[in-house]
Amino acid sequence: MTSADNDIGLRHPELWDTPDRMRKELANTMGHIYRHGMTTTSGGNLSAIDGLGNIWITPSGTDKGSLMPDDVVCVAPDGTVEGLHRPSMEYPLHREVYKTRPDIRALIHAHPPVLTSFSIVHRIPDTSVVREWRKICRSVGYAGYAIPGSSNMAEMVASEFSKGHDAVIMENHAVVAGGRDLAEALARLEALECCAGAIHAAGFIGEVVIPEYAPEDLFDQPSGTDVSLSGGHPTDGYVDLPGRDSALGSGGDTMSKDEELLADEICRMAVRACNRGLMYGYCGTVSARSGSDSYLITPKNILRCELTRQDITMVRPGEVTGNLTPSNGSTITGGDTPSGGSVPSDGSTRTGGICSSGNTWLIPEIYRRFTTVNAVIMTQPMYLMAFAVTGKEIDVRTIPESWLLLRKIPVVPATALTLEKEEIFAKLAAGSPSVLISNDSVLVTGENLLQAFDRLEVAEMTARSLIVGQSLGPVKPISSQDISELRKAFGIAE
Repeated sequence: MTSADNDIGLRHPELWDTPDRMRKELANTMGHIYRHGMTTTSGGNLSAIDGLGNIWITPSGTDKGSLMPDDVVCVAPDGTVEGLHRPSMEYPLHREVYKTRPDIRALIHAHPPVLTSFSIVHRIPDTSVVREWRKICRSVGYAGYAIPGSSNMAEMVASEFSKGHDAVIMENHAVVAGGRDLAEALARLEALECCAGAIHAAGFIGEVVIPEYAPEDLFDQPSGTDVSLSGGHPTDGYVDLPGRDSALGSGGDTMSKDEELLADEICRMAVRACNRGLMYGYCGTVSARSGSDSYLITPKNILRCELTRQDITMVRPGEVTGNLTPSNGSTITGGDTPSGGSVPSDGSTRTGGICSSGNTWLIPEIYRRFTTVNAVIMTQPMYLMAFAVTGKEIDVRTIPESWLLLRKIPVVPATALTLEKEEIFAKLAAGSPSVLISNDSVLVTGENLLQAFDRLEVAEMTARSLIVGQSLGPVKPISSQDISELRKAFGIAE
């Protein structure tokens, strides 16, 4: 089931106050986390609270892989239960968190495999390894072990949320993620799982580097802590996530027919990327050139798996049509500018928030400098980010396809995203279609969207094969002679 199937929006909690919508939202989200391997047939539960104080929650003892809207249970403020089943045994946990944090309106308790691994070694993933993960996940707490469904567990988890944490690792039990709606809770859960996976994978190739953020970034102390050693919790003071982006109406109102088709293709690629584990939650930017001096781009703070044409932003010189905040974080009006305070080179006026990497100027500048580039994707898949957080370069000479499509994936520091830096452009000009940006993302270009997506898929597959290979024995790349033969066979110059 998707939002297109049930005709509902996923990011407006004020629309959740009808029973049908609440049930569909919960069933849809449970289906998503089950399909993406973040829970099991009998495991996990989620809830949302409506404006009247009713808690809508998944039931106990039902198949989470085939949950239907009618299976969702409503528990009124007085404890009255309405539904076909008993509410989840973890209902007390959900109730207590809503009591202590009125700003949280949705909770997801799931068992993603890597976060479960962190919970059984009593650690919290350090989300500060990538700024975007830190912004989405915010502060992560840790609750000691308690019997599932017990009042003790409910109190311990609620106590962590009362400290300002928006997600809590549960000792030997996995995780609970909260949000202002189910979309935000899901985005937080997925970003935290990918962060955990990248940190785990990085352990096979090098030491994880924690970037030093400037004071104006307002980041608190790193959220990752080995509680078995320190017994402590991270402090608060995290960056506030921007609110839901408003829109100027449908982007299709002023798009040409060709631009509408391109916007649809961007949405399909984003959904496909989510299904392939290349994007998740709010993470990932897809853009495509729509003219010599204009481009389309995905917005901020909307689930990538639920994008529609109306969500896509169109940027032309001097104007932005559609969603007010492109996901490349363009911010001139009503926001901060990049260091140096310069207007982006395309001269467009934009409003909205700041993206994680500060690349308010990067994507339009790539289109301006490289006329054959018609698509740019920036994202943070698990295995590529393992290399990004260690600063290790990926040797793409694993199989012929990897070398033929990628040639080389150079690594640049995160400072390369600073306005007027040239490292990324120099790597692209030297023939590398992809660049890995330390502690930030991977940037992939293409002559069209499909080519850029193909390169992204192959890059992540290559990163994964290298990491898995490390556990099997010494990695043996294709030899220089073999590369010369590939060049000859495919007509590639030295």
